[in-house]
Amino acid sequence: MLLIMSTRLRWGILSSSKFARTKVIPALLRAESLEVAAICSRDLAAAQAHAATFGIPTAYGSYDELLADPTIDVIYNPLPNHLHVEWSIRAARAGKHVLCEKPLGVNIAEVDSLIAVRNETNVKIGEAFMVATHPQWLWVKAAIDEGKIGQLRAIQGFFSYTNTDPANIRNKADAAGGAIMDIGCYPIFTSRFVTGRDPLRVCAQIERDPNFQTDRLSSAILDFGDVHCQFTCSTQTNPYQRMQFHGTRGRIEIEIPFNAPPDRPTRVFMDDGRDVFGSGISVQTFDTCDQYTIEGEAFTAAVRGERPVPVPLEAARGNMLTIDAVFQSARENRWVSL
Repeated sequence: MLLIMSTRLRWGILSSSKFARTKVIPALLRAESLEVAAICSRDLAAAQAHAATFGIPTAYGSYDELLADPTIDVIYNPLPNHLHVEWSIRAARAGKHVLCEKPLGVNIAEVDSLIAVRNETNVKIGEAFMVATHPQWLWVKAAIDEGKIGQLRAIQGFFSYTNTDPANIRNKADAAGGAIMDIGCYPIFTSRFVTGRDPLRVCAQIERDPNFQTDRLSSAILDFGDVHCQFTCSTQTNPYQRMQFHGTRGRIEIEIPFNAPPDRPTRVFMDDGRDVFGSGISVQTFDTCDQYTIEGEAFTAAVRGERPVPVPLEAARGNMLTIDAVFQSARENRWVSL
């Protein structure tokens, strides 16, 4: 493992994924504690073109070349879901710290194998749930913990978009595509994040695309005992997202919970529950920020030993365990205990 000095940490981008290029790389370039030092692709020309676009000093024509670069401290892994664990393991064994996109793996066995390698190599590995460090989510969790809506009793979530492109990785069943893996993981994660625990059992229903065989409409109930979470996600429904938290004395609603915009403020609505007409709603506004910049800074600080990893593998394991149970419940048409 590389010795991390007080200079900016050098990050390498594992692949030239569209998500990395449109969301994460521009955000990381604005971070003060790190440098985007290299990018790789299976196509060297593509890597060189993207490096030129972003002003990244080094481009590699293979993933292995990036992992072999002794100057790289941290690997950001935005590969397709079914490649997350394989290449995160390779990066860890090459002595690199790893921030891996969500969901971390395709099943609990994969996550357990990555935990074993992290323990063996002693590198830092985190799951890239950027919501865990966004100011609006930190405020919501603190407000609920402080009892501002009374006792939390119910969580409702909805996350959807429309994508019917057969070439898109999200529509490929053999690459762990589909609604639950791509976006359903968010209400699962945030309900666990806010409650601070895993559900006791889950119940789910799934409707699959007849051509792709990926889940295109999925709904689940997560039973936390004294708190119930119900959410629906879809890859073939109008674009929409909301999370609501209902307590014994009030309600919190996050306007744009997951794809928080980097170019305008975000808003959270607090309803004191005085009536059904919204008379008691107040608005908490959060300054414009880029959640991927914050995420990069936070993981860099964790690598330096200045804070814990924002979403460690143990938290990722709880999410994967819940995702596995959701699929099992839909498959067997029954409640599944965790």
